[in-house]
Amino acid sequence: MFSYFLDAAAGTGSTSGGIVTILMVVGLLVIMYFFMIRPQKKQEKKMNEMRESLQVGDEVTTIGGIIGRIVSIKDETVLIETGRDRVKIRFLRSAIRSVDVKAEDAE
Repeated sequence: MFSYFLDAAAGTGSTSGGIVTILMVVGLLVIMYFFMIRPQKKQEKKMNEMRESLQVGDEVTTIGGIIGRIVSIKDETVLIETGRDRVKIRFLRSAIRSVDVKAEDAE
């Protein structure tokens, strides 16, 4: 049985060897989809949902490592207030990496 697959891979078998090779390639692509592409799509969807649910008062961390509280939200930008000196910095929504404390939980 194993020698059949070796012959098919080497091209010394019948025309069904080509079919076996094609099926192996298709199987490899399916495995790659389930282990690489699908989890990445799920993670992107989760991040987009998190960014769309941002609220004023949420404590967030940016992709640059800046931690602050959301002061205002306009379309695709978020104004964040950081530290005791209350410095305000405007970021794109896509620059928000995580929500550390939701506004409802902080109250």
